[in-house]
Amino acid sequence: MLILKKMQAKPEMFKKRRMTETTEQTTNTTSTRADGVAIVYYTDPLCCWSRAMEPQWQLLKQTFSDQLSIRYCMGGLIADWNSYHDTINSVSRPVQMGPLWMEVHHRTGVTLNDKIWMTDPPASSYPACIAVKCAGLQGKHYEEEMLNLLRKTVMEEGKNIAKNAVLLAAAKNMTTPFDREKFAEDLMGEKGMEAFRKDLEEIKQVQVSRFPTVVVSANGKAIMITGYRKFEVLKEGIEKMLLG
Repeated sequence: MLILKKMQAKPEMFKKRRMTETTEQTTNTTSTRADGVAIVYYTDPLCCWSRAMEPQWQLLKQTFSDQLSIRYCMGGLIADWNSYHDTINSVSRPVQMGPLWMEVHHRTGVTLNDKIWMTDPPASSYPACIAVKCAGLQGKHYEEEMLNLLRKTVMEEGKNIAKNAVLLAAAKNMTTPFDREKFAEDLMGEKGMEAFRKDLEEIKQVQVSRFPTVVVSANGKAIMITGYRKFEVLKEGIEKMLLG
């Protein structure tokens, strides 16, 4: 059952919650579609739990396809390994991330190449987040496509998506008419970084502390669903918003 708790009215008052909690609050944010629901998906290309939730997420999108307005916000999961410390999973070094990926694989069945954390560990998730935002500059659908492509690149193919060369190579697999030259220009310039900065500011404002986090809003209210969730839980959150 979806557990909901009432909170105060402003978006910046979203409170941090553990992965086992779901939070509801009344906000001033309304859906961008009068007859539908607005969703902000807070995630990161290196988030293994987001990868595990992908089948549930895609099923949700298919179920409510014409009723959802979706926006992706990159979380910047790992700025660098000097500052990263996941107290819930006891991860503060790259070598400790591998066992977490292995656990997520065994619990959910998702393919995760945990060996990368021993052989060529990504130094940061920031470059991949910036790449996703650069793709998004060419269209919202490209943002999601790049996010999924980079997850596949690192989690299935075992390639280090903190390296620009890997990001540029991955862009070659984007569907046409994606402009790879513009992507490379934005990746090396300021446009992608500026878009990512805005996402980081939003993460702080909303106080998202775990990934994935999904914020569902409609009719002046919102709920925050934090952590890996089955389809039924996500579906219940959408239905609560549709019913008002």
